[in-house]
Amino acid sequence: MPEGVDPAELDPSVINELRTLPEDMRDRVGCLLVAAEWALEDDEPESALGFTKEAKRLAGRVACVREAHGITSYRKARYADALSEFRAVRRMTGDDSFIPMMADCERGLGRPERALEVLKGFRPSDPALKIEAIIVGAGARGDAGQHEAALVMLDVPELVNGPDTAERLRLRYAYAATLEALGRHEEADQWFATVAREDVDQLTDAHTRTTA
Repeated sequence: MPEGVDPAELDPSVINELRTLPEDMRDRVGCLLVAAEWALEDDEPESALGFTKEAKRLAGRVACVREAHGITSYRKARYADALSEFRAVRRMTGDDSFIPMMADCERGLGRPERALEVLKGFRPSDPALKIEAIIVGAGARGDAGQHEAALVMLDVPELVNGPDTAERLRLRYAYAATLEALGRHEEADQWFATVAREDVDQLTDAHTRTTA
């Protein structure tokens, strides 16, 4: 356990969920979740996975703990484990916000058709979740070799309108990559150049994929 971890750093909603545990266990699990967050921030998903695995062992009936273990499993590309955790959280809470990640896990397991089935009927009101679902769905179409259908999915108003967010950046990147997969290299290069200019934090590798 890293020095200085303090469960008070957790989101208030997580702290509230952990109140169902005995005090000594609550503090231990809270510290493990904070340590996992720190590890992910330091790009150490293996360490994060170890912390959330222990948290799950201690408090596997607490939804936020299962969520944390799902996220760390996802970051380690352990898609079967992540999918199992996200399904558990959805059963426990009724929260549909994990559907895009569940669908992406299906993609990671080589099941694009099931990914599309998971997304079927998902109509989130949250703009970020909407874009995430579009990107994952288009990725599943691309996995199945349906690049034209993927491009149609990605051609939404948010591609050119709306605030400059990380989600829109990723949407534009996915659009550029799909154009490239279709052999429309000049158009793809223009979109990669747009993403590269906007991606000041280099969240994507667009700067390596453009000649503009």
